[in-house]
Amino acid sequence: MDDVVAPMELEQFIETQENKSLLRFITCGSVDDGKSTLIGRLLYDSQQIYDDQLASLEIDSKKVGTQGSEIDFALLVDGLSAEREQGITIDVAYRYFSTEGRKYIVADTPGHEQYTRNMATGASTADLAVILIDARKGVLTQTRRHSYIVSLLGVKNIILAINKMDLVAYSEEVFKSIEADYRSFADRIGLSDFCAIPISALAGDNIFDAGDNTAWYQGPTLMQQLETVEVTADEAAAAFRFPVQWVNRPNLDFRGFSGTVTSGQIKPGDAIAVLPSGVTSKVKNISTYDGDLDQASAGQAVTLVLHDEIDISRGDVLAAANDRPEVTDQFMAHLLWMADEPMLPSRPYMLKTANKSVSATVTALKHKIDVNTLAHDAGSSLELNELGVCNLFLGEPIAFDAFADNKQMGSFILIDGLTNNTIAMGMIDFGLRRADNIHWQPININKSARARIKDQSPAVLWFTGLSGSGKSTIADIVEQRLYARRNHTIILDGDNVRHGLNKDLGFTDTDRVENIRRIAETSKLMVDAGLMVLVSFISPFRAERRLARELMEEGEFVEIFINASLEVCADRDPKGLYEKAKKGEIKNFTGIDSPYENPEQAEIIIDSANLTPDKAADQIMLYLEENGYLSELDYQI
Repeated sequence: MDDVVAPMELEQFIETQENKSLLRFITCGSVDDGKSTLIGRLLYDSQQIYDDQLASLEIDSKKVGTQGSEIDFALLVDGLSAEREQGITIDVAYRYFSTEGRKYIVADTPGHEQYTRNMATGASTADLAVILIDARKGVLTQTRRHSYIVSLLGVKNIILAINKMDLVAYSEEVFKSIEADYRSFADRIGLSDFCAIPISALAGDNIFDAGDNTAWYQGPTLMQQLETVEVTADEAAAAFRFPVQWVNRPNLDFRGFSGTVTSGQIKPGDAIAVLPSGVTSKVKNISTYDGDLDQASAGQAVTLVLHDEIDISRGDVLAAANDRPEVTDQFMAHLLWMADEPMLPSRPYMLKTANKSVSATVTALKHKIDVNTLAHDAGSSLELNELGVCNLFLGEPIAFDAFADNKQMGSFILIDGLTNNTIAMGMIDFGLRRADNIHWQPININKSARARIKDQSPAVLWFTGLSGSGKSTIADIVEQRLYARRNHTIILDGDNVRHGLNKDLGFTDTDRVENIRRIAETSKLMVDAGLMVLVSFISPFRAERRLARELMEEGEFVEIFINASLEVCADRDPKGLYEKAKKGEIKNFTGIDSPYENPEQAEIIIDSANLTPDKAADQIMLYLEENGYLSELDYQI
């Protein structure tokens, strides 16, 4: 009989666990506010620790703990050796526990400003945030920063846990003073509806049980609040959105579109629109591994089969035909910068949202946000952990909803194209223009026709190198050689262009990026005119040279690295600039106090320290001839 009962009990236990609601929450706040200790206490008091873990914890507490002979609950969460050595949280630590009423996934996020990006990562999927404050210190800058990020990410449920009450003699006055101070800030960022609880994570006061130390407090304990807080499923009630992750075609008789329903519901027969194309159809079947469904809702991974054969690719969005997202290639967004290198307007990045990756540039930083005062400060770039409001331009239109209306459809990350590192997270506010209002005007005389009449292959010859390396001299000789062949050319020289098109730009990193962006766009127009464009610019950053390359078609961009060492260029110093830069008379001078990034895959490398300009021009002309850029005819003047 026992053999029969045990499996039944196990099945009932599994069923009970599956039917429990799940709450995802984070702990955040400033350094040493007790976040890890609080989570350790939750795990300990909810009896989620195995005997061997408890034995190990007791040993570790004596070795590296901060509580003397007592258990250091923070060690249950601070798993990295660096965290234990420093007594701080570095990475986001996720822990699971459950009670009679709910299942929980809690993210212990770091408090140090350096790791704000990690905190934002943890908050991005949270239903609730526990914001801790050390009762001895009150509201700090990082408390405000984390609160603002929580607000920005749309976390609506907030618990203000005023911790370490045991270190202020459980003072009601201290608690009320901190609560009032925090409320004055929270009201301004839309977090006015929060629950303040006085706790001691170390001693256990008001975690599971109230105890006697805070008899003046009549509110819920932390666990009571976690157990009862309402987490509404807004996604199910929102408009239907389905970013396509995969075109599913196992055989000739089946073609479906796989992905996860991010919001709303869908049934067979429902009309849908495909964005950004705008083509419409109806849902024929909702397929899963276990068979077809009558309905799919937010959070379900399914394959949709449509009545019509439509060109749909990964990254397209299926939406309710009568309630569609916007489509645009420009929008305004809040941006949290997460990289050590600053954000520079006009620098090319990759933007990823809803399974789609497109090229993107920040066209303007509208303002930065001071997390203490919420003031809008002017600025030209964003540094690590800074928040700002920016305009972005994309290489192609995307379908989106404002983040306030749909988190998943309105959020994105920026990626560095060279390192593939995530460098920013963003929340879309609104589109700046509708892509379907602006169209390419068809023109009958195209680039090929213009090039054919000139009997040449249009291209950009991009000369890059340090000041004094010989770029302009060599480019001038190459143009003379091309002119002798009756090629149609033009030179864009860095110094000359700064007298006209770019005379409003200085020499900061931001201005240098914009300088190259304008020249790249100008070069593209001249290539469309069928010309061979010789560009002679220091262009110190790889990212901007890559932007210029990506604007051209395959084979139209020839990068020519005029390679001369800093010492050689400084010895030449034809304009006396290096001497002035060394004296501090010229700021942001490339090679002195501003970096130059050598090309990694230049088509042509010229050793200008050991070649005369004429020999260098010979090498470039030979490359152009061997690679088909010059016609067979060799005209003479």
